Amino acid sequence: MMLSWRLRRAGHRGNKKRLGDNLDMEITIPTHFRCPISLDLMKDPVTLHTGITYDRENIEKWIEAGNETCPVTNQVLRTFDQIPNHSIRKMIQAWCVENRCYGIERISTPRIPVTRYEVSEICSRIVVATQRVDEKKCQELVVKIKNWGKESERNRRCIVENGAGCVLAASFESFASVSMEKHVDLLGEILTILTWVFPLGEEGQSKLGSTISLICIAWFLKSGDLSARQSAVLVLKELLSLDQRHVKAAAKIEDIVEELVKLIKEPICPSATKASLTSLYYMLSASVTSSEKMITRFVELGLVLLLLEILVDGEKDICEKAMGVLEGICDSKQGREVAYSNALIVPVLVKKILRVSDLVTEFSVSILWKLCKNDNRKEGGVVVEALQLGTFQKLLVLLQVGCGDRTKERATELLKLLNLYRDKLDCGDLSTDFKYLKRPF
Repeated sequence: MMLSWRLRRAGHRGNKKRLGDNLDMEITIPTHFRCPISLDLMKDPVTLHTGITYDRENIEKWIEAGNETCPVTNQVLRTFDQIPNHSIRKMIQAWCVENRCYGIERISTPRIPVTRYEVSEICSRIVVATQRVDEKKCQELVVKIKNWGKESERNRRCIVENGAGCVLAASFESFASVSMEKHVDLLGEILTILTWVFPLGEEGQSKLGSTISLICIAWFLKSGDLSARQSAVLVLKELLSLDQRHVKAAAKIEDIVEELVKLIKEPICPSATKASLTSLYYMLSASVTSSEKMITRFVELGLVLLLLEILVDGEKDICEKAMGVLEGICDSKQGREVAYSNALIVPVLVKKILRVSDLVTEFSVSILWKLCKNDNRKEGGVVVEALQLGTFQKLLVLLQVGCGDRTKERATELLKLLNLYRDKLDCGDLSTDFKYLKRPF
């Protein structure tokens, strides 16, 4: 059985002189160069104990899917070890070079994936170096893990599965307790790796969620370079998502909230902005008592205005997170008072209904419901403004197209509130704009 590659005119202009007009000729790939699973040219050929050679990526997917037999021979695999087949790989590379004039690129020599034994060994050495407070040796080992992770997603999985996260979290806490300034380079390297080694396990969470570790993360948020600040906020977001106790502990650390808001006010990259918003959302959901205090801090830092600015132009993911934080803020009287004083909030909320995503629509309806239900100002206040901006029509459409039970309930209540003023006003249509409004920032 043969497999052919058909050369097409596009992308092979440099070969016109050599090929002449025969640009539709076919190049035949030798059968033994193809993976038996995908039938594609192998890039990293490995051989199982059954003697059959496969492309490493394909056979790993086969094994990870729960299969315990060789795909070709159907023999039960006594071991899942994969031995690199250097002979076949060199033959494939030579064939690619011979056919480079036809647009075939030479496959690169693959790096041998890291093994669980190598990960376990290096983790043991990090533990020893940490106990001795040997920063130089520890950093050397940490950088090695970092480089392994850069090589492939498979390496990252192997590192995570073999407990590196817990070891690194313990090392982070230990060196942070000695001196953050003195060990800043090592701590920064560990933070970079911690962004992709979650979950850490119970012990790892305990180490990274300790007071000294959180103080160190806050220190990086405030004093680190752009890369370190990004790593710090990504790690913090992952940690807060694991357990409410980490949220409560982080809320007590001075500067964390201020620095998260600062990352929103002065963004360094979209991922850092999303992580900051998510972290603030977790902090709002900690408890009724702590969230009231948290909202007070948010209001004092001008977060409501920042969220509205994000909502005007933000992309989908950022809008969803900003809406979630804004909804939490509007749970408190103080948060609603700030919202009432901002001329942009109702137009923005109405504009986002049925425009960005189902989640944004749910948050928009929920915030409007909270604002309208609790507005005791004369002449309707928010209710009248929402009605003039076409909210009544949008809610009717929303109920027709369908939504969640809670959103349906709140939309129905909103319609009842709006209906009290509907006959007295000349309502706007769905295309109502808010270009005439001046932003308060």
